[in-house]
Amino acid sequence: MRTCYCGEVTAQRVGEVVELEGWVHRRRDHGGVIFLDLRDRAGIVQVVYDPDTPESFALADSVRNEYVLRLRGRVRRRPPGTVNAEMKTGEIEVLGDALWVLNRSATPPIQLDEYADVGEDARLRHRFLDLRRPQMQERLHLRARAASLTRRFLEGEGFWEVETPTLTKSTPEGARDYLVPSRTQPGQFYALPQSPQIFKQLLMMSSVDRYYQLARCYRDEDLRADRQPEFTQIDIESSFVEETDVMAIAEGLIKTLFRELKGVELPDFPVLSHADALARYGSDAPDLRNPLRLVDVDDLLRDTAFKVFSRAANDSGSRVAALCAPGAAAALSRRQLDDYVGFVGRYGAKGLAYIKVNDANAGTAGLQSPVLKFLEADAAAAVLERVGARTGDIVFFGADTAKVVNDALGALRDELGRALGLIEERWAPLWVTAFPMFEAGRQTLAPAHHPFVRPACSEEELRENPRTALAHAYDFVLNGVEVGGGSLRIHDPAMQRAVFHVLGIGQEAEVKFGFLLDALGLGCPPHGGIAIGFDRLVMFLAETDNIRDVIAFPKTQSASCPLTRAPGRVDAEQLRDLHIRLRGTG
Repeated sequence: MRTCYCGEVTAQRVGEVVELEGWVHRRRDHGGVIFLDLRDRAGIVQVVYDPDTPESFALADSVRNEYVLRLRGRVRRRPPGTVNAEMKTGEIEVLGDALWVLNRSATPPIQLDEYADVGEDARLRHRFLDLRRPQMQERLHLRARAASLTRRFLEGEGFWEVETPTLTKSTPEGARDYLVPSRTQPGQFYALPQSPQIFKQLLMMSSVDRYYQLARCYRDEDLRADRQPEFTQIDIESSFVEETDVMAIAEGLIKTLFRELKGVELPDFPVLSHADALARYGSDAPDLRNPLRLVDVDDLLRDTAFKVFSRAANDSGSRVAALCAPGAAAALSRRQLDDYVGFVGRYGAKGLAYIKVNDANAGTAGLQSPVLKFLEADAAAAVLERVGARTGDIVFFGADTAKVVNDALGALRDELGRALGLIEERWAPLWVTAFPMFEAGRQTLAPAHHPFVRPACSEEELRENPRTALAHAYDFVLNGVEVGGGSLRIHDPAMQRAVFHVLGIGQEAEVKFGFLLDALGLGCPPHGGIAIGFDRLVMFLAETDNIRDVIAFPKTQSASCPLTRAPGRVDAEQLRDLHIRLRGTG
């Protein structure tokens, strides 16, 4: 039987006889002495077999990478000059005296040592092998520790862990549902939850008061590197709270995880309104490590003869903003500048005006730009003064609808920050608050978050001016990535009906949400909560930029599993049981 894990065989065990079990990480033959690096989830230890134990030596000579072994030996210090300071077990080795092969292995289709350079497709196709790699073992362990710490922290704050259903009813959460057909009720469907939103609110109405869950959620949406069709979120809800109470709990949890798992003391999280975030950074999830800022220059350009600027400056729904990039004149080539024109075009911008400041003290003669012939000298000087432009800087402009300018210059800000080496090496957490209640949909208004967020106005004001209504909503942003979001919830049935009316689902509300409206009218306390993306948070803790690196069996960006080849077809009998007939599938 195993006496300890490989990674636990340190100098404190010198002289002990240990029995170990694991996989052969590497085998080496050095002049008649066999070295086996044995690996398990705790680490790697070096085991030595010499000809003094002929039977074990011969067996050690026959093993290959990924064989599963049990072995016995005595722990000793490594000879002088052979210590590996980079290994936890690098001071010692095990002199083997017995060896058993528990299972052999064919040649692995992917290399598992530190020299491996394996593409992600191959890693996911052979994920069970990929997970053997020490780096992946460390990430899985980190995730497990983060989950354990989360539970301990929240339970210490008086929260109860309550499980909510994963077979539920389709509700409007902003993405498409994964549907599950009912065999016993033909033509009826369950939906996998996009979040436990309705149920955690019902728990508040049930006087649970403080609930949490590491909840599995499902969204059928277009994927990116930081998104998965099924994911885990730290779901928190509490009664009798204000925004600051929920934010304080979440901030305390995140600080605890970084302190305990990384030894990092995060600063207090600054708070920025949604409007200010867009005005300064062009994004509602800004990266505060980047010092670049957008500056409004509408008032300086309303009377300019350059119509591209003046038209936007005089339109209430538009914006003219400038972005000063320090030192960019020397750092960026003409080709890079041309590439940025195409880059902002992805966000709807029709072009990208800029002024290169060759000599800030030479007036117009020290400037270089295609737009200078259209722009008055005093207007250009006023803009450069406002943004603080100096010799060697480039000032970029956006002039269009507010959304296009924010999207284009916000993305350009990120690109320039990386290209110019301006991103600071630090953690930059942030709260973004006071979001709009609604956003414009194709035909009607749509909820900016979800339809259960409490408006920051009266019912009458909401009905009269829904487009200007703000919400009691807040997002947690880290290094320019939204990691969590929450809100105070509607606890009054009249306000909930008003929101449904604005969204154009007033008549459907009783059918879809009658149970919720009834519950709201039976003594619902004020309540609010937050959902923190657990996968994204662990991604930051592991310092990787791919969410698939911290999920044991993730899906690809096409929502498929290369390992199990899911999704897949099912046979006709299963479909008949579910009362489903396929058509148009080829």
